[in-house]
Amino acid sequence: MIDLALEEDAGLGDVTSRAIFAHNHRTSAYIEAKQDLVICGLEVAAGVFTRVDSALKVELTAHDGDFVKKGGIVLRVSGPTASVLTAERTALNFIQRLSGIATLSRKFAEVAKPLGVRVVDTRKTTPGYRELEKYAVRTGGCHNHRYSLGEHVLIKDNHIAAAGSLTAAVQRVRDAAPHTAKIEVETKTLAEVREAVRVGAEVIMLDNMTPDQIRASVAAIAGAAIIEVSGGVRFETLRDFAVLGIDVISIGALTHSAPSVDLSLTVPMPKPAKKPAAKKPATKKPAAKAKAKKRRAA
Repeated sequence: MIDLALEEDAGLGDVTSRAIFAHNHRTSAYIEAKQDLVICGLEVAAGVFTRVDSALKVELTAHDGDFVKKGGIVLRVSGPTASVLTAERTALNFIQRLSGIATLSRKFAEVAKPLGVRVVDTRKTTPGYRELEKYAVRTGGCHNHRYSLGEHVLIKDNHIAAAGSLTAAVQRVRDAAPHTAKIEVETKTLAEVREAVRVGAEVIMLDNMTPDQIRASVAAIAGAAIIEVSGGVRFETLRDFAVLGIDVISIGALTHSAPSVDLSLTVPMPKPAKKPAAKKPATKKPAAKAKAKKRRAA
């Protein structure tokens, strides 16, 4: 992933940095948080620098998952100047994106965890970035839903429509899946919830239901399955949904709508060398002048 990102940004080299700086020109720089945030992706950023040039020395001054206040330094790098500047944007892109997800996830986790509800992500991730984005969700304190289609069974509305009914879809999975497989079913109505309970679904997803519909569904399930709520839950309404007797809330916005956070790389300006103080011309003291005159008179 680092190689792909560097090929995208510096596959043809960095004509600006290479033109300005000789290969032996060296500098130091640091990455600073420009806002309060939960940092994530530091090891990836370090990997970018060393992938560009193994001569670069990287020091991590924070750890993934740390809350960093505005002005905090999270990474220092030193070595050939052109290499530092070639790696700059790619390294920042990774940690700005991943820290944005971790920061948003931390907000959701701090509300839901005390209420005994688990907030999970979805498969609505940036193509190619799923592993890192799901890592950022965990770093922020939330949890991962399935990583891929092959991880566990989730029967969704289009499966049900194509199979003819929820019951038919579940039965086909029962016939084909290992005996250890848990079956999750997406439901949109109370009737579908009751059908999912009858066929023995282990996890029932309540999709885009209102709080009143969720209350009725929780009563119908009556502890027979894990209850997941999906759709329509924003940070502002998270607490309202979390107190309805459910177990899990899946939120696609953790990855698809998390804003990147503001971090920047700074190369400090070198301090101008101090000029040596000019020597003042020596002056004779009046007493010494008087003694000299007496000696000449004698």
